[in-house]
Amino acid sequence: MSTSTSPKGPAKAKPVAIVAGVAAAAVLLGVVSYTATKPASPGAAGSSSVAEVSADPAAGVHPELEAYARRDASDGLALGRADAPVVLIEYADFKCGYCGKFARDTEPVLVEKYVKNGTLRIEWRNFPIFGEESEAVARASWAAGQQGRFWEFHRAAYAEGAKEKGFGKDRLAALAKEAGVPDAARFAKDSEGAAARAAVGRDQEQGYALGATSTPSFLVNGRPIAGAQPLETFTEAIEAAAKTAKSAKKQQPAKPSASTTPSATPSGAGR
Repeated sequence: MSTSTSPKGPAKAKPVAIVAGVAAAAVLLGVVSYTATKPASPGAAGSSSVAEVSADPAAGVHPELEAYARRDASDGLALGRADAPVVLIEYADFKCGYCGKFARDTEPVLVEKYVKNGTLRIEWRNFPIFGEESEAVARASWAAGQQGRFWEFHRAAYAEGAKEKGFGKDRLAALAKEAGVPDAARFAKDSEGAAARAAVGRDQEQGYALGATSTPSFLVNGRPIAGAQPLETFTEAIEAAAKTAKSAKKQQPAKPSASTTPSATPSGAGR
């Protein structure tokens, strides 16, 4: 797995100032240990389904990190309007127990409450950290997205008990079928192709550059959140970001109306 500190994609056009924001985010995300968010051992007594970490919604916001939001309307691994005022970027692994907890319990609430009314956009980043099967299912999810079925695949792969069945080749094909991926042959080819490997690699590099050493990790309009936090952590962060975005929009200079725009009629016309 790459540990490059130069994320691709938005990094190509980002100003040098983002480096400071990345460093600050890395401090916040990096302090969360890997063991804090890894799935509990099977049958572990008293194991909690929520990571034992904290993320204060009032923690530092780094507006320059908003550049990591791709806002690509054709992105099959994103949900919500490309121009939504708030973007939640999720770095996750399909073999991560806490990621599954977030996907089943928290994400649907955020979709219902914020995505559907245009406030929130969710952008997925594949961040496989649990070995070869994690890499394989990450590529498979990307392949499903190329046929418009990423979120259906996401739901099937994160269903209760799904990860315990593993993510071998036959299992991935079964998940694709469950997700309604129309072309199984294309799915299989895309899953093993160079484009899938490159896409997953870009997401990994971006996550590592931000200091995300565990899953799930998030950015909400430049606010880092580490771990499968309670719903309230996300709702408070989203609403604060939405309020900030609304305030910023009000402060933007008004565009001149048609009635105040100088006439484009050539001098002397109509004489």
